[in-house]
Amino acid sequence: MLISGDTSWAMKLSDALVDLRAIAELPGKKVFIRGNHDYWWNGITKLRDSAPDDTFVFLQTDAVRIGNYVIVGSRGWTCPGSTDYTEQDQKLYLRESERFRLAFLDGEKLREEGDTMVAMIHYPPFNLKGEDSLFTELFEKNGVDKVVFGHLHGAAYFPLKSERRGVEYILTSCDKTAFKLVKIY
Repeated sequence: MLISGDTSWAMKLSDALVDLRAIAELPGKKVFIRGNHDYWWNGITKLRDSAPDDTFVFLQTDAVRIGNYVIVGSRGWTCPGSTDYTEQDQKLYLRESERFRLAFLDGEKLREEGDTMVAMIHYPPFNLKGEDSLFTELFEKNGVDKVVFGHLHGAAYFPLKSERRGVEYILTSCDKTAFKLVKIY
């Protein structure tokens, strides 16, 4: 199960554990990335140490291999070309693209021939005009097969599934999927 952020409205990890324990009841591995509302996500080591069980994987500047899938992930950020894009957004955008670069380095160490590469990003990896970004460039350069993203709130429109230059993009934002799981594979 890939969870692309905004997992809990809690402000502290101790409060978010209630939501994480509910997710623990679900079968299989659960791979998480941080969303912009996951204020409880402070420090990856503390978070990993607090996981309800060994089915939880929290990604931040790294990757995990599950079966023949290598999954990389980071939060991402608003992409240039957005109407309210600021200098501060540019700093965060560059930082998050660097985090993805590091995640792909980690993923390449895990990847074996025939593996499927999946990237998780909270924010859409392109702006509302659908223009490319550092994220889409990294996905293409690193042979990503599918990108799972969420974040959307309100009227922003992205198709639930799209493809560009061999990479499939899948929107999993709960407000666009009627709070239902989306089958990726």
